[in-house]
Amino acid sequence: MVDFRSTEFVMEEHELKKYLQEYKNGQKPWDIKNHVGLVKSMMHFIGSTDSELRDKLIYTTFFHLAIDNQLDHELLRDLLDHCLSDDMLFKGIGENGTDTVFTRAFSSLVIAVILYKDNKDDFLSRDAVYKTKYHLINYINSENDLRGFVPVKGWAHSIAHVADAFDELILNKKMEQKDLFDMLPPLWGKILVSESVYVHGEDERMITPILAMLEKGLDIVEIEHLLKGIPAELKRRKEHVKEENYWFLEANCKTFLKSFYVKISSREELISLRRGIELCLSEL
Repeated sequence: MVDFRSTEFVMEEHELKKYLQEYKNGQKPWDIKNHVGLVKSMMHFIGSTDSELRDKLIYTTFFHLAIDNQLDHELLRDLLDHCLSDDMLFKGIGENGTDTVFTRAFSSLVIAVILYKDNKDDFLSRDAVYKTKYHLINYINSENDLRGFVPVKGWAHSIAHVADAFDELILNKKMEQKDLFDMLPPLWGKILVSESVYVHGEDERMITPILAMLEKGLDIVEIEHLLKGIPAELKRRKEHVKEENYWFLEANCKTFLKSFYVKISSREELISLRRGIELCLSEL
């Protein structure tokens, strides 16, 4: 078992960046002898404020290694456990505007990749998948930093990233239809936010797991019920938030509803859902 909390064999940040740049450019092969040390180093710096290192090198390299079967199942199981820890997915949870968001957001992206691989290879236990479900629900309910692109430091995109993880979780064969009822409310709750306006495609990313739920067998009535409740929910919240925050909330709802409508516009089996969206928009 790999101890990701240990700093043994972890490279210096500048050394890791140089190596990954050379690897990406084809100047160096993957160092099989230092395989575990490299993966540990990548996870150690996955929350770096250096956007090139965090996003274009560490995450992108990890994605390709996983997809190309260069990370064995045992390592991926250990990595998933580490990503779900207080040091990663919950590092600084509850904070807003701090750099810990990068660790949380990119941990959820790594979780999404591991779940994607499990959907292909079936190497995670049922308990591990359900543990992931529990932690992702807890995380999305607790995440307060909703920033998308951060000047100088690049993408945080916490909500878009965790939506990707939920999408892969919903597609997992170990998830049952009843589990969808646990995952829908926290996803829906992050649509109805008034702290800021989503401007970096978060609405489209959140639609993807919701559609995956419908594909998995969620009754369309469940979504229609939530749509019908939006006007009343906005009216209720208008009495409890500042005026500016209310307009943030309304903007987020309208953007989501319009994107949702476009996404399902060609699907005749979802015509009742389109009508529900039309009615909801007309009442806002």
